[in-house]
Amino acid sequence: MGTTIKHALFVVLAVGSLLLVWPFAFEWMAAGGNILNLPSFFIDSYRGNPASAFLTIDILVAWIVFMIWVVGDAAKIGLGAKWGWLFLALSFLGTCFALPLYLVTRERFLARTGQAA
Repeated sequence: MGTTIKHALFVVLAVGSLLLVWPFAFEWMAAGGNILNLPSFFIDSYRGNPASAFLTIDILVAWIVFMIWVVGDAAKIGLGAKWGWLFLALSFLGTCFALPLYLVTRERFLARTGQAA
């Protein structure tokens, strides 16, 4: 798969995931959930059923790892920590949104600066 096709696929997946997941967040908020209360959000999701508990733990750990990694990685490759902080902020919209967009940005930056991806 060519880089351009991969990047386009990542962007489509990022935007598509945002459009797919946020209606559920709006539904949860309409039922009284507070999106600014992250413990409540994750606890409600965890308590749904065993599958939702599995997915909640899985994405929570992936999100924490992404938040720890992204700022340092952006600074390390020369993109700049401010870009890492931007993608960390975007991850509050969804890790499924921020991660593929960061990977595209990272790969394009590395290619543009002549660094190996």
